[in-house]
Amino acid sequence: MNARLIFKVLALATGVAMSVAAAPAMAGAVLTSGNGNVTLGVKNNGALGFGGVGIFKASLGDGITPGCLCEGWGVAANGVAGWSANAAGEWNISSGAGTGMIGSTFVSNTFLTSLSGLTISQAYGQSASGALLKNHVTIMNTTGAAMTDLRYSRAMDWDIPPTPFSELITIGGVGASALLFSNDNGFAKPNPLVNPSALTAGTTNVNFVDSGPGDHGGFFTFGFGKLAAGASKEFDIFYGATDSETAAFAALTSVGAEVYSFGQSRGNGSTGMPGTFLLGFSGVGGTPVGDVPEPASLALFGVGLAGIAALRRRRKAAE
Repeated sequence: MNARLIFKVLALATGVAMSVAAAPAMAGAVLTSGNGNVTLGVKNNGALGFGGVGIFKASLGDGITPGCLCEGWGVAANGVAGWSANAAGEWNISSGAGTGMIGSTFVSNTFLTSLSGLTISQAYGQSASGALLKNHVTIMNTTGAAMTDLRYSRAMDWDIPPTPFSELITIGGVGASALLFSNDNGFAKPNPLVNPSALTAGTTNVNFVDSGPGDHGGFFTFGFGKLAAGASKEFDIFYGATDSETAAFAALTSVGAEVYSFGQSRGNGSTGMPGTFLLGFSGVGGTPVGDVPEPASLALFGVGLAGIAALRRRRKAAE
């Protein structure tokens, strides 16, 4: 993306942010990360892609708006699902009162139309990392009766500049207790009751690094079990972009993320330069990223073990 177009997008983001701050009734908002390098466009239904902005990294471009804007979320309980996406449309979801800016946070309030006592609040704002924006999700049961099999899904089709539609995808954190399903199908409808087929073989319910290049993304479904009457479930989702993969891991570590997806341009998986776009989750029963060796570190660790084993074999042969 050239400098003039970047300026136009940032100007649009600033204008939208100013207008929503001035008027409580709105269709969404554009938020800027603490370090000023990332802007996030959020619709009033909680999906991304407002004002022409998805996840935009300054001096590089947007990581989800080229081509199909295939991003969204879904929720289910008692075997009933609803979702709010872009290309996949909206099903069984209605907007609730109170959607709009609260201070520097944009809050999306929705509910399942056929289970109107199940409400979903998604509050988008700053995080502990200046490179990431946070969506604090709160799912509340005000029906007066317990609900079973509470689920939440998120789908994201990465289109990473400067090689959109030909990116490298990484998913980590598989094994988190609340993670029911994951793969690289970011085009899938975010229906928590349906597990979509993978776009690339070998990406379902496993950790993988630099799959591709191809046009794919990430799909995640989390299961939280029973939700008692009057109870709520809370967790966090993080969005952002950094200059490198190392910086992306540092950002995830600073917010305690447990499950994540990286999108990187073709040929740049080893460094993640010039930009690593990321989606992360915390509060989903996993091990924080900072407590797990990075994939590259694991590879070096494996090489080290192999070297030790070879050295022992040579010593035994010499004895």
